[in-house]
Amino acid sequence: MTPVVGLVVCLAVVWVLLSGHFEALPMILGVVSLVVCTLIARRMDVIDREGVPLHLNLWVLGYWSWLGWEIVKANIDVAKRVIDPRLPISPRLFETKTSQRTDLGQVIYANSITLTPGTVSVDLDPGVIRVHALSAEGAAEVEAGEMDRRVTALERS
Repeated sequence: MTPVVGLVVCLAVVWVLLSGHFEALPMILGVVSLVVCTLIARRMDVIDREGVPLHLNLWVLGYWSWLGWEIVKANIDVAKRVIDPRLPISPRLFETKTSQRTDLGQVIYANSITLTPGTVSVDLDPGVIRVHALSAEGAAEVEAGEMDRRVTALERS
């Protein structure tokens, strides 16, 4: 499926799901806005493999479920550190290498780090992400590389 067709299908599905109306006028307006948005996106030259990442399809659902669980675990850890004064808060700034080959993969990895409470991606250079972590354990979790491996596997799908 070409990125243009994929974009049109995705926009049409979102339009129908969000509007919930199947009368003639909303459907006509939906088609018009779909055509205008697609033409603008083509003119801006943003319809490509990274702009419309349809190649991630169902693989992304498995990654999202894993990431969701990691977010829950990190939330619990941060809450414990805030509530219990005996648990150390030792902020640190460090760099970690990335194994992703594309900009999209690196951005997914950096955003996943930021979504996980206790860690924030501060800077992204090709092959390296600068990360701020709330604790040494959080930094060790990022440096262990499990998230990096999973994003790389998602990128290859």
